[in-house]
Amino acid sequence: MSPTLIGTIGLVVMLAMFMTRMPVAYVMILVGWVGFSYMVSVKGGLNLLSRNIYETFSSYGLTTIPLFILMGQIAFNAGIGRRLYDTAYKFLGSTRGGLAMATVTACTAFGAVCGSSPATAATMATVGLPEMKRYQYADELSSGSVASGGGLGMIMPPSVVLIVYGILTEQSIGALFVAGIIPAIVMTLLFIITVIIHCRLHPDQGPAGETFTWRQKMKSLSGMGDTLAVFILVMGGLFLGLFTPTEAAAVGAFGVLAVSVLRGHLSWDGFVKSLYETLRTSCMVMFLIAGAAVFGKFLAVTRIPFNIASGVGGLNLPPFLILMIVILVYTVGGCIMDALALVMLTIPIFYPLVVEQLAYDPIWFGVIIVLITQMGVITPPVGINVYVVYGVSQTTGADIPLESIFKGILPFLAAIFIGIILMIIFPQIITWLPDLMY
Repeated sequence: MSPTLIGTIGLVVMLAMFMTRMPVAYVMILVGWVGFSYMVSVKGGLNLLSRNIYETFSSYGLTTIPLFILMGQIAFNAGIGRRLYDTAYKFLGSTRGGLAMATVTACTAFGAVCGSSPATAATMATVGLPEMKRYQYADELSSGSVASGGGLGMIMPPSVVLIVYGILTEQSIGALFVAGIIPAIVMTLLFIITVIIHCRLHPDQGPAGETFTWRQKMKSLSGMGDTLAVFILVMGGLFLGLFTPTEAAAVGAFGVLAVSVLRGHLSWDGFVKSLYETLRTSCMVMFLIAGAAVFGKFLAVTRIPFNIASGVGGLNLPPFLILMIVILVYTVGGCIMDALALVMLTIPIFYPLVVEQLAYDPIWFGVIIVLITQMGVITPPVGINVYVVYGVSQTTGADIPLESIFKGILPFLAAIFIGIILMIIFPQIITWLPDLMY
């Protein structure tokens, strides 16, 4: 059999195993090792397996991942998300659809200390769904705003997906973080506009909440002090070159821990739970990276990535049209795969094509990929944020049906499409800040 045919069989087998709900990392490691061993040798496959797993877990650059995850878990268990929501609610809750707008805004703010989309969605669902239920918000609007807003945690730095993209492509993680700030703000504004339009068309779905005085609003700003201080500390240090992304992650984790302990917001049980969740999530991400590395080596010896790149590049299509094909692949792939797994599986294939052959900016491409995969966390059948919100709604008493959540995310999907189009037409939205700082 030809190397290309072996690689194609490997891809088909891998997709078939995904359908059985086996862990993505284990599937990629197994298929990658078997395929590489068949094409090279069993001894070579074993060497590849041991070397890649060791290099992944001993990599200094990858220490940013558990540190930023720890930072987000401590913030979650210290109640920072709840205080952010309270501040946003006092400023926006008195307008029609204001609670949904407050939820979206709080999601972006919490993403600045979290970096995980499901964690952001879970936090905001816990504090937001009961409030919106109390003010008689429609299930579609309340759950849709939480599930979609949680995806903003993927864009707002520190973002785990951007870290992984930077490691895979050897791009500056600091530059990627800086590039994600303005797109995150733009997407937040688009989501708020979506809520406003939705409530104009369906005024009964998002009734206005109570009104607060300016004194109460100003007092609530203290709830943002923790997040603002940590965000300025981490991003300011990166801007000024005071420390590397790995050091920034350590400073951020220590900063959140120190603030939470000094203000008495973090219990011992919350600290232990933060460590447990950090360990569990970090191991999952590390195994995904190791699996992607093993499977990537298998794809490399089959030459499929190079054949795809040369084949698409030889279609004599305009670069913009080829980019649209790549975006379509990511859009469809995001519906059936976890965002992180999709990025690690496809970047070795499409990065050489888009960046090296078509000469698109690698930082711009990374942020666009994160925006596209943001759709994957809310689209069926995977839609991890939808299932997170559904699970939280059952435990908080909101009891929102799964079909209502999927229906509620549709307007926000349209907003994401508009955001992606804007950033393709005006790439400076992404590249201006990193060009200025770096």
